[in-house]
Amino acid sequence: MKLALFDLDNTLLSGDSDFEWAQFLIDKEVLDREVYEARNQKFYEAYKAGTLDIHEFLDFQLKPLARHPRSQLDEWHAEFMAERIQPLISTKARDLVSSHEDDARVIVTATNSFVTWPIAREFGIENLIATEPEEVDGEFTGRVKGTPAFRDGKVKRLQEWLKEHDLDWGVFDETWFYSDSLNDLPLLGIVSHPVAVDPDETLKEHALEEGWQVISLR
Repeated sequence: MKLALFDLDNTLLSGDSDFEWAQFLIDKEVLDREVYEARNQKFYEAYKAGTLDIHEFLDFQLKPLARHPRSQLDEWHAEFMAERIQPLISTKARDLVSSHEDDARVIVTATNSFVTWPIAREFGIENLIATEPEEVDGEFTGRVKGTPAFRDGKVKRLQEWLKEHDLDWGVFDETWFYSDSLNDLPLLGIVSHPVAVDPDETLKEHALEEGWQVISLR
């Protein structure tokens, strides 16, 4: 039995769905451009530098979900998928996912599940480990539920996912994780096949030192 784990943003996607979602809402004038655009860019740069305060970012990212009914958010998300996400999906990314069609496949992403579940379905991936926005009666509260799937949190959330599915790490003959980011070093470090995908400079240097595979999906 084999397990294939995929980061999403800048890995399977040639862009960042978290960043694009905020920009989409800004362009629709749902969020005030003057207030939100600079902060969105600031958080994105901090993420790439490995200095992101995940809780500060989630406060920024999840609160807008609480201001609108779920039906409206779902309508916007359908537009978002067509306008912003489809252009970020390459044939190479689809082929990589298809190459693991006989394996257990999971997207593991820090981006919240409201944004990412439709993207996982677009790739035909059955399982998603993502940061979970809190819901009450089907509507978002603007708060996070449980541990964010970020840095070491990805490892913890994967362990929880395995337990929920009555699985143990030892049942897998091979484990793969594909990622672009230095933030994913904790999870890359525990799989049998870590793969750096269009990696940032820190991850690229680490991958070369460790002899990890480096690929491009662009």
